[in-house]
Amino acid sequence: MGNTSGIPEYLAGNRAAWQEAAAEYVAPAEQNWGGEPTWGIWGIPEQDLRLLPDDLTGQRCIELGCGTGYVSAWLARRGGEPVGIDPTPNQLTTARRMQHRIGPEYPLIEGFAECLPFPDDCFDFAISEYGAALWADPYRWIPEAARVLKPGAQLVFYTNASLVVLCTPDDPDDEERPTEDRLLRPYLGMHRTQWKDSPGQTEFHLPHGKWIELLRDNGFEVERLLELGAPPGATTRYPWADAQWAQSWPTEEAWVARLRA
Repeated sequence: MGNTSGIPEYLAGNRAAWQEAAAEYVAPAEQNWGGEPTWGIWGIPEQDLRLLPDDLTGQRCIELGCGTGYVSAWLARRGGEPVGIDPTPNQLTTARRMQHRIGPEYPLIEGFAECLPFPDDCFDFAISEYGAALWADPYRWIPEAARVLKPGAQLVFYTNASLVVLCTPDDPDDEERPTEDRLLRPYLGMHRTQWKDSPGQTEFHLPHGKWIELLRDNGFEVERLLELGAPPGATTRYPWADAQWAQSWPTEEAWVARLRA
């Protein structure tokens, strides 16, 4: 069964922050539940990235840090049998409301990706769009994902690009300062990121070499790494993300890995 080392010490701050922020994600949830799949802060269409299998019929899927649950809804519409897990009650409340209003319905569990309440080798596909990919320690959630996936199963996760983290200002008096065209913090040694304008919260980012090492150490082979900027004409509601900057450098990255058989 799962990791028994207890609740991570950083979870309380992250959960409290998302409890407060959940109201800001109700309107995006309605759009994402009712529309075609798009990814990340720029809304890149799924048809351009191909992160989801076309047919998930009969496949058990787990969304790690599901938030308002729209990714799991996309999986269900492709025939999958998803389960969403998230530590934030207010986000799950929105997800349940969307299930009743738009559908489809599937299990939603309050919990965290670092200690999954599932037996070994029970899922055919795992995914995280931000969620665990940003807010959970990869040295805890990647081993758990490997544990609950069946041999040969695929893991997809989508998060901030390492480079954008290095170039984003950290000003507690101006949290809307856009990304700059210079390095503001070290790349080597990246792991925990705690922003001055977001006290109590902890994000997690790794250099690419460390991501590859961690995935391989847990039995995964990397199939694809997509480094993603802003498509022409794209806009976003996130003030730190500069579309002009993102024409030259990646703001997001998507990893696709498969557990060795």
